[in-house]
Amino acid sequence: MQNFVLLAEVGRAEKPVLIKRGPSASVEELLMAAEYVAKEGNHQIVLCERGITTFERSTRYTLDLGSVAVLKKETHLPVIVDPSHAAGRRDLVLPLARAAVAVGADGIIVESHPRPEEALCDGPQQIPSGEFGEFAAEVHSFVALMGKQVG
Repeated sequence: MQNFVLLAEVGRAEKPVLIKRGPSASVEELLMAAEYVAKEGNHQIVLCERGITTFERSTRYTLDLGSVAVLKKETHLPVIVDPSHAAGRRDLVLPLARAAVAVGADGIIVESHPRPEEALCDGPQQIPSGEFGEFAAEVHSFVALMGKQVG
């Protein structure tokens, strides 16, 4: 989100773009990155909260759910959450995904791998592929509990 030449180029493309908030970036900086893309003509932008750097060490990053609520108020753009990168550990991905639904996220993205212990990177945060269906069902049931539609 800080490579302005790339953002401008993506802005000229006719492809959807996902802009993930950097670990040290403010909400304003994320919105300005989206504006950089939009000013070149591309309005197919999705914003992603994936955690910020704090003093906390029990997770890789601190998932800033307050930023999701702010972004939903400040922009018309869809806002999704990446609990896998924020947590850095698979046992926290489902609770953080539920929290993302509760705060109004438009979607979540998670990492999955057939054998996370053999993954070349980020294995500890990945949901085993064989468990993904159950994970998705849990999230869908929480979406329904919140009175929302599954898209």
